[in-house]
Amino acid sequence: MSSIECKDFANLFHRELSHLEAEIKEYSSESMLWVVLGGQRNSAGNITLHVCGNLMHYIADGLGKSGYERDREAEFSNRVTRDELIRRLSDCRTVITSILESLDDSILDEIYPAQAPERMGKISCRAFLLHLIWHLGWHLGQIYYHRLGSVSLQDSV
Repeated sequence: MSSIECKDFANLFHRELSHLEAEIKEYSSESMLWVVLGGQRNSAGNITLHVCGNLMHYIADGLGKSGYERDREAEFSNRVTRDELIRRLSDCRTVITSILESLDDSILDEIYPAQAPERMGKISCRAFLLHLIWHLGWHLGQIYYHRLGSVSLQDSV
């Protein structure tokens, strides 16, 4: 069977994670990655850790059986260097795209084989991957606006 659709998902995740990496690199100072601005509850750095943890949990382990063990609490409390954030994004992108490229499209119609969030119930792999790419895009947008807000904050100081 062909795996065109899984490769399409791999390409989408690769593209969006590359955009996220570019956003992190655009921050004028490393310290601004850890500032919480306005109504946001999390810093860009913690959102980035969360995105990586989420994808490694649900795709690398859930579909690829990688053995990744998630520490969701640490995603929202740890601080690392910008270089470490970029390394984690790069590693995540490599692992996620490799796993998705290796899957056969037939898996997309199957029920997601690992534990999806309870609120989602039983969900097909295709629908869950759509949810995960949406989730990544949502957080990418938050980081984009956070970065713009951090520029405005620094300009006013």
